[in-house]
Amino acid sequence: MKVCIYGAGAIGGWIGAHLAQIGHEISVVARGATLQALKKDGLQCIQTQPSLITLKAQVKASDQAADMGPQDVVIVSVKAPGMLDVARNMAPLLAPHTMVMTAMNGVPWWFFNGFGGALKGTRLNTIDPEGHIDHAIPAHHVVGCVVHASCSLDAPGVVRHHFGQGLILGEPAQQGEQVAERVQELVAHLQTAGFNASASAQIQKDVWYKLWGNMTVNPISAFTGATTDLIMQDDLVRNFVSQIMLEAKVIGEKIGIPIAQTPEDRHAVTRKLGAFKTSMLQDVEAGKAVELDALVSVVRELGQLTQVSTPYTDALLGLSRLHARVHGLYPAQ
Repeated sequence: MKVCIYGAGAIGGWIGAHLAQIGHEISVVARGATLQALKKDGLQCIQTQPSLITLKAQVKASDQAADMGPQDVVIVSVKAPGMLDVARNMAPLLAPHTMVMTAMNGVPWWFFNGFGGALKGTRLNTIDPEGHIDHAIPAHHVVGCVVHASCSLDAPGVVRHHFGQGLILGEPAQQGEQVAERVQELVAHLQTAGFNASASAQIQKDVWYKLWGNMTVNPISAFTGATTDLIMQDDLVRNFVSQIMLEAKVIGEKIGIPIAQTPEDRHAVTRKLGAFKTSMLQDVEAGKAVELDALVSVVRELGQLTQVSTPYTDALLGLSRLHARVHGLYPAQ
């Protein structure tokens, strides 16, 4: 396959390096220091499990999507604040058959595409207020991907994989349990590359389940500087997290995504991560824009759409947003 990685950050680099190992033609749209590193040394991925090994891949790299031409797969792994810019420059990569695999955190612009009961087709104002992303990347191209893994950047073009191999893929508007053939084929390629990849009959459910866990610890870690173990150890903070999760759980039920777990069930999973530094805390420390809208603002919007009161989510958003604005990591009001 011809595969373009749009956003050579930790997750995109991790996926691209592995696909290159099994012979796929990998190109990368990147800028600045990352672009120069990729041209000089290629893409590097340091695997820490099951043993320490560095994967290296020569890739075609450019800051212009037009240099790559039409692709079989475009893997978008940018942070949510950068998605509009990506969409505006995506056209040269798209052929009629191209799959755009969104390996991103939070609720995506395509969330209500063919899903959501009475909210089916609803445009989320906190994600794509003018519909520019949806227009630039037509729905038939989209394959959603939920990532269950931890990666970070040691340097531009150098990814370090910490743990997890999970990738869950699915078409947003899929009807019934039958997974599309193209999704099955992509899952097979990813499995061959070493990922624990699987196909979902309803990718929105997998998106929501992941969000249910990280919409709280991510922003709390960002404005406190705390790793997840410290968040879970503080009874008052953990109870605050639980109250937010209960609000999101009610919203999920309203849109057809019931969650059988309790917040404490999910806390047990988070505790197993140990002293884990969330991606949002990493962004704050690196001076990068934080993706609050895709993780928290959108839940407040969904609460309004479903008439679910969200006082705890509102408090989290207010604190997180204020901290990010003070540090220049979120747009001014």
